[in-house]
Amino acid sequence: MKGPLFYAKILLFGEYGIIKDSKGLAIPYNTYQGALKKSNTYTEEAKLSHANLNKFYDYLMQLEANDNAQFDLDAFKSDLNEGMYFDSSIPQGYGVGSSGALVAAIYDKYAKNKITVLENLTRDKLLSLKATFSKMESFFHGKSSGLDPLNSYLSIPILINSKDDLETTGIPSQKPGKGAVFLLDSKMVGETAPMVSIFMNKMKQKGFRKMIDEDFAKLTDACIDHFLKAEMNALFGDVKQLSKIVLKNFKPMIPKAFHKLWEQGIATNDYYLKLCGSGGGGYILGFTKDYEKTKMILKDYDLELVYRF
Repeated sequence: MKGPLFYAKILLFGEYGIIKDSKGLAIPYNTYQGALKKSNTYTEEAKLSHANLNKFYDYLMQLEANDNAQFDLDAFKSDLNEGMYFDSSIPQGYGVGSSGALVAAIYDKYAKNKITVLENLTRDKLLSLKATFSKMESFFHGKSSGLDPLNSYLSIPILINSKDDLETTGIPSQKPGKGAVFLLDSKMVGETAPMVSIFMNKMKQKGFRKMIDEDFAKLTDACIDHFLKAEMNALFGDVKQLSKIVLKNFKPMIPKAFHKLWEQGIATNDYYLKLCGSGGGGYILGFTKDYEKTKMILKDYDLELVYRF
């Protein structure tokens, strides 16, 4: 058995803002992927994954007790007994949706009345999928929006207008230009739950809430609009402001070793950095008008190309 592939995802814009109902834009990232497999001979990773899937099975059993029977859990258990695990190249704790891909794979294989990618994906269907995925992925993070599994399952860009308003979208075609969106590897694992907890505590402060509503959310919305319309000069102006705001207000989410690098990008205009997911480690997202130059400047770091323009 080898199940279909489910890809990593990148939340290009919207980290933290989508918790407070601003816009978000998530895109699939097919450099990394995962699939369900069966084996009698385990690597250490496969053994860990198998154990984790057993715990996930127990969690879904509890969900089913309080919910309508949505999954064929007998088939799930039978496959687990035959050595099923999730074979994945998606790095964990890096903000690119490792648990989302696993959730998407389990839904695809065991959901009884699943909504398929081939259907006419109305807003109601997207919200229904998101709600199911949110419950499922809460096993991994304590609380989940359901967006990561949704993006991985559909494997198409998703525009989040608000938590009750989603749509699939197209993004401008990549061009062989000098500009790029890239990932910078912090070489540290980040954990979502503690970072979200810091954010929710900060939201108790009136000044922080005002900054989110008046500056952060508006800039995020503007960045998404510019990106989707391929207005790259306008995009970079807003990404610079967004990078400044994140550095000033989200310092605990940026690993200390990268504060100077972050400032350097803003000061020189060679590149701008922003959070990729909840932060605290994992990948940092970068934007540059000259990727080759940025690679030279950041030659001591591992960069991965996401999108070219």
